[in-house]
Formats: sequence, C-alpha cells, structure tokens
Amino acid sequence: MLTVKEWEKIRRAYYVEQKSIREIARETGHARRTISRMIDAEAPPTYRRRSQKKAHKLGPYKQQIQQLLAQNAGLPRKQRWTAPMIYKEIQKAGFAGAESTVRHYVGQVRKLLKPPATYLPLAFDPGTDAQVDWGEGDVIMNGEQITVQLFYMKLAYSRRTFMMAFPTQKQEAFFMGHVHGFHFFAGVPQRISYDNLKTAVKEILEGRHRVEQEAFFHFRGTYLFDSHFCTPGAGNEKGQVEHSVGFGRRNYLVPLPEVSSYEELNAYLLHRCHEDDARTVSGQPAPIGQMWQQEKPFLRSLPTHPYDCCRIVTVSLNRYSQVQVETNRYSVPVDNAQPKLMAKLYPFTVEIYRSDQTEPLASHVRSYDRHQEILDPLHYLPLIRQRPGAIDHAKPLRCWRERWPAVYDDLLAHLRQKWPDGRGAREFVNILYLHREYSETDIAAAVTAALAHQCAHLDGVKLWLTQQQRPEPQFPTLTLAEKPQLQGVGEQPVRAEAYDTLWAGGQ
Repeated sequence: MLTVKEWEKIRRAYYVEQKSIREIARETGHARRTISRMIDAEAPPTYRRRSQKKAHKLGPYKQQIQQLLAQNAGLPRKQRWTAPMIYKEIQKAGFAGAESTVRHYVGQVRKLLKPPATYLPLAFDPGTDAQVDWGEGDVIMNGEQITVQLFYMKLAYSRRTFMMAFPTQKQEAFFMGHVHGFHFFAGVPQRISYDNLKTAVKEILEGRHRVEQEAFFHFRGTYLFDSHFCTPGAGNEKGQVEHSVGFGRRNYLVPLPEVSSYEELNAYLLHRCHEDDARTVSGQPAPIGQMWQQEKPFLRSLPTHPYDCCRIVTVSLNRYSQVQVETNRYSVPVDNAQPKLMAKLYPFTVEIYRSDQTEPLASHVRSYDRHQEILDPLHYLPLIRQRPGAIDHAKPLRCWRERWPAVYDDLLAHLRQKWPDGRGAREFVNILYLHREYSETDIAAAVTAALAHQCAHLDGVKLWLTQQQRPEPQFPTLTLAEKPQLQGVGEQPVRAEAYDTLWAGGQ
C-alpha cells in the first residue's frame, strides 16, 4: 500500500510538474494502473483487508458476557459477576480459550458500561473551607535517602498551601500539622475536608455520617472548625489539595533536598510555601499571597494556648531505670523516678513525667525503629558515682564515649594515674555531672585548660568554667575635653625646690 507521502508525490508530479503517467511509473517503480488510481484519488489511500479476519474463539460468547456484566448493576456489590466466574460460566457453554482472553474482554466491556465521570466546578467563599491530605516524598537526611510523610493543608479560596514533613502519619503528627498550618494561615477555616483517616474517623456510617475519634473531637473543640469527610474513593471532592500533593513533590523535592534533620527540612519547606505566595493560580484574579490577604479577615482567631499535640500513655519503670514506649525503651534519671510514670508522645520527641510534677523528668528524640534503647548517660551518673568500677562497662557511658570529645579520655587517664584507688574514676564522674549546667563545648574547653595548667580535677575545671563565663572587664576611656583642670597633668616641668620643701618638712 502506498503511503501518504508517495500519494502526494505522484499527484504533484502529474498535476504540477506535468509529467506523463509512463514517466511517473518509471521514476517511482509503481504500475501505471496504480499511478492512474492515485491521480484520480482525492484522499490518501487507506488500508483494506483482502481477506476476512478469522473469527475469534470468544466471538460466539461475547453477547453472553455482556449480558452477565449488565446484571451486575442490580446485584449486591460483593456478589457480582467477576472475570473468573464469567470464564467458568462460558466454559460450561463450550468455550475452549484461555482465562486471560476473558479477563481482557471483561475489562473492555466494563469500561463501556461505566459512564464517564463528570464533575462540577466549585467556588468557595473566603475563610469557609480548607482541605487536608497526606503524601510521601524522598529526601536525603544525614547522608541517607529516606521516605518522609508530608502533611498538606490548603485554603480553598486563596489556594494558599502549607506543607510539613513528619516521620509518621500518627495522630500526634496529624494534629501538629494542623496547628502549624493554622499559624501559617494566621487563622482557622470554618470547615476542613478530609479522607476517612483513621486518625480522625473511628467508624464510617451510612452516607456522610462518621463516628469520629475522641481525641479528634477534643482537637476540633479547641479550634472550633467543622469536619467534612469525603466519599470513600472520591478524591475529587478535595481535588485542590490532591493537586498540591503532586505539585509539592515535583517542585519542592526535585532534586532531593539534603538536610541534617526534620527541623532543617521543615524550615526549607516553610520557605518554599512563603515563596509560593507570589504564584498566580490559573483562573485566579491575583497572586496567592494577595488572595490570602483578602481571606485572612474571614478566618477564625487562634486560641490563646495551642493544642498539646501529643498522645499520653502510662508507662512502668523497669530495673534499668527505663520505660517502654511502643517497642522502644527510654531512660529516666535513676535518682528521681517512681514505678508508674506518664509519657507524652510528640511526633519528634518523647517526654516522661512524674504524676506529681509539671516539668518532664526526661526528654528524648523519638525513635521510630523497633526494639531500640535510647539512653541519656546523665541519667545514670548517680549510680556510676556509687560504683566507679563500672565506668568502663556501663552501657550508657560506653555509648557516650563513642562521641564525646577526645580530651575526656585524656582527663580520665590522667585522673586514674593520679588516683589509682578509684578516686580518679569518681572524680571523673563528678566532672561529667557538670553537663547538667554547662554545654559540652564549654566543659571540653575547660578540661583542656585544666590539663594544660596542671589543675585537672573538679575544682580546677569549675574554675576554668567560671573564667570562661565571666565577661572581659571593660574600662571606660577618660576624656579630658570637659575637664580642663586635668589637661596637661604629667607634662609640667619639675621644679627641684619642691623637694627642698619636702625635706624641710621631714626635718
């Protein structure tokens, strides 16, 4: 069959270049009959099957398959005809083909039976609506590529979007994302749309009705917004934030950000959210930032005290002065604990409290690995001071020793050489106690100075710490411009008779 290009070439040669059919046939290698047909054809040639296509094995059964799939509309959702069941059914009627052939055809018919989705364009009033969703993205944190959970909140009127990264989608992260989002927007929308998240929804009832989690009730009561839950599987009901999930991943996480912590990552994402204020969304009359300024007066005011975004659990103290949270164990000071304690689980930290105190006993970076021990060596110093012989084998100190300044090892070796009877180890532990008041950087500098000046003991290190903390004295400059009586003092010529007067007085 001739191509469109050949058809055009033949017609051009005959009608424009005035060549004969014989000449065109010789140049192109086609028969003169073919050339004549192309000259008369006003449209390019199309493919024509010379022989009728062989009937497919499934052909006689297609009508039956269509009838079975049409019945599904009136059947219960969990008792409808599926491709494997249809395959078995037409096998009874004599079909000898493969099941994959039936699956492929069933998929084609279902697409034809399903009506095309149509959606209404939506418009929102200022301050009335926001949408929330989760997404995922990869970043490089401390040199390792990890997947982070991304919280998105978007105001439906102005299209201003807030984005924050977490290590988890747990309820405490869900609430913290809201709180930071409300502060970013400088107010609270009247209604927020969600998927049917387990962090908010306890049970899905008929229609739009939901049984919400008790903690979510408490959270909504603090910020006084209404919740709206989308139909399961209908992401179009909150399409704005669904779009933002992809937009943020493509525009903010390409190339992969390289950060050292979640704090640094979220500072970067917040900066990009502010930069997005300059963008104008298609169909909007002004940039996002200007639209938000119009919307801000319609947002509800923030409460005086933000919601405490944590999950509270009761924990028991074991004999190693640790409490178990989920599968991990966190240390507690050995000298200020009780058998039953309370743990507050924040997205990034774990705080442990006594029931009779408002200040935490211990605060740790929260671990999302399993079966880990998170130990603060300062919690065990009172016990190590009682048992200085355990200083080399105490696990909290061994872990600390891997990362503490090298000058600490020099100090320990010096003290042990000076007091080999155990007093040196005890003195070293007493110096480590100073971490409760001073930073590691300051203590390391004081230890270095104490070793250099041959006063490497507790009092010597304390002295150098005091010297470091004491500001350099500043003496005011004496200006003689306003004191003429003092000008020239020390410059007058010395008169020798003054000494005679003094000598006479001495007599």
